[in-house]
Amino acid sequence: MSQHLSRIEWQRAAHPTEADTFSRNHAATLNGGQTVKLSSAVDYKGDPDAADPEQMLLTALASCHMLTFLAVAEVKGLRVERYVDNPVAHLEKNAEGRMAVTRIDLSPQVSFSGDNQPDAEALDKLHASAHRNCFIAHSITSKVTVTPVTA
Repeated sequence: MSQHLSRIEWQRAAHPTEADTFSRNHAATLNGGQTVKLSSAVDYKGDPDAADPEQMLLTALASCHMLTFLAVAEVKGLRVERYVDNPVAHLEKNAEGRMAVTRIDLSPQVSFSGDNQPDAEALDKLHASAHRNCFIAHSITSKVTVTPVTA
């Protein structure tokens, strides 16, 4: 199996607009050396110019679904030319009354080239296979729906 590393670093600093609290800004350094600027969501005194953990969870799932979809499509002999998604995570109270990302909606729009064009049923099966095989989808408890968007 594999390991995936990250380093999270925060240093106390004054909040830029609220003197009675601290800055939520911090950085994640990924195992490839990339640094991502993070903060809490704006609703929780975060920086609007930084990614928040909820966005990162959403992005991880959407990226995993896309990469798995591309692999499944390739195995099926399909040539994907473009894949665009505008995923949405819903932060709300769960069954225990705690705030959680309870639902994630993916709405991928996929363009294919070549003679082998999947119909709507085949496209649904491709997305279902991608969802079944996405590592991140297996790692979260939120309900995930995939609604392909046709051009």
